[in-house]
Amino acid sequence: MSSNQVGKPPTRDEKDQDESYPSIQPGASLLLALRLAKRPILLIGGGLVASQRLYFLLESDAEITLISPGPLHPSIQYRIDDPSTSNQIKWLNRPYLGGEDEIKVKDFDLVMTAIDDNELSKEVCELCRKERVMVNVADIPPQCDFYFGAQLRKGPLQILISTGGLGPRAGAMIRDIILNNLPENIEDSVKGIGLLRSDLRKRAPGVGGELGQKRMDWMKDICDKWGLDKMKQFNDDDLRNQILDQGWENDRQIIGPDDLQGHASISRMSMIKDKISSISLEGVTGFGLGVTIASLAALYMSRRGSQ
Repeated sequence: MSSNQVGKPPTRDEKDQDESYPSIQPGASLLLALRLAKRPILLIGGGLVASQRLYFLLESDAEITLISPGPLHPSIQYRIDDPSTSNQIKWLNRPYLGGEDEIKVKDFDLVMTAIDDNELSKEVCELCRKERVMVNVADIPPQCDFYFGAQLRKGPLQILISTGGLGPRAGAMIRDIILNNLPENIEDSVKGIGLLRSDLRKRAPGVGGELGQKRMDWMKDICDKWGLDKMKQFNDDDLRNQILDQGWENDRQIIGPDDLQGHASISRMSMIKDKISSISLEGVTGFGLGVTIASLAALYMSRRGSQ
């Protein structure tokens, strides 16, 4: 594989030919989205790096045991004192004692250290490797079973940029480029497709097999037909039902925006809603707001009548 090619696994769209398969480039990390809700995590450290680890762990709904003597980084102390997050954190106000500590790494699903004591970090790493517990030692890539990378989140959408531990700052810069170029309200499209997928599973329940393959193929084709921007319309219950009734229930037809009965009305009403929501109500009188809504409604009716 040349340096300007992007490696990716095979897809159903590719021809079944050897030359279509990408060559393997060893040395990559396996990027996963770990589900840590209610999972026990050990975090050793109380400074800035530990506060960054804690932030992501809290967003993952993990159950965190934090070992560090005070004073803690202000954001960590804030999370411990905040009733909305305090129940996720068990803070032990003392140093970690390595193999002599009563808290054992084997009792946790993940272990993370963010301390300045390299010897203690190395000992924690060795304890975790012995107990087959995955460990992350801040700023020492060879002692890491996983990296955090540069992350961004917009609602259900999460993106991780990893440089394999080579350049965290470069990863952050790439993340910011992606963030600045993401479509506005992209999270609404992700939520919409999630709702359509959930509704389809209710109509065609089951796991795997021929039905599961048909569901995946149909959803893929629907996404391609609508495009990322228009998928935000899937948040409308009536629209999703139309797509399922006229598409999936009708021999799995691939229904696009132009195929729906009454799609023009739906699209225009969505446009009116968007225009209304974009108007700042600050300083607008009831009369002025009424005129604005009436004008938009008249625009909608005139366009509908010209069809």
